[in-house]
Amino acid sequence: MRTATLPLHYGSAPKWLMDRMIKLGRAICEAVVIYYGRDELLKRLSDPFWFQSLGCILGFDWHSSGVTTTVCGAIKFGLAPLMDELGVYVCGGKGKRSLKTPEEILFFSEKNGFDGDFFVRISRLSAKVDSICLQDGFELYHHTFIFTKDGKWAVIQQGMCPEMKIARRYHWFSEDIKSMVEEPHSAVCCDIKRNVLNLVHRDSRGLRERTLNITMAVTHKGLSPVMPKENE
Repeated sequence: MRTATLPLHYGSAPKWLMDRMIKLGRAICEAVVIYYGRDELLKRLSDPFWFQSLGCILGFDWHSSGVTTTVCGAIKFGLAPLMDELGVYVCGGKGKRSLKTPEEILFFSEKNGFDGDFFVRISRLSAKVDSICLQDGFELYHHTFIFTKDGKWAVIQQGMCPEMKIARRYHWFSEDIKSMVEEPHSAVCCDIKRNVLNLVHRDSRGLRERTLNITMAVTHKGLSPVMPKENE
């Protein structure tokens, strides 16, 4: 996974700008697929520097949390009429749209005969990892899942830390990942460094195993000595 840290800004892009971003974003993504293939598009979108550069080319503020949501939105709406033709499907989005990711994945999968349950599981697991296994103080509010008819996928999601007024973007690419729960990030690009609970680090393997064993072994009776009586 790769990450990028940005100033947290509120609001939305003006319609005239969004319309242009959609048209240009469609043209760029279509060109990448035609000349370099679907895998290359996912690879580039999974690179925080390339993604940030794409946002600049599309005309958005280069240093803002909004570049994530607007670029993903522009790609989603721009590629909508070409998804079946290109074999690239974009699901999810910001806020409530992110909750519709599984529904959208299943829609495209059932329509084209893909294993939708597999993609839904990957989508949910990537969100779990960045919100629970990696506790860095950022709460996810944006989740975009992109997959191809070849079975490759990418995730672009973003969390916010209102206290520090910053947002952090997380990138996933299926080709870079050997394990979803151990160092799925192929690189980290971040100016903000904090002490975090990182259960996906390779040095946390033993802790992950012990945590899982305890969770599987604990029964209601096992919790009773430490559970307040009113909760029994």
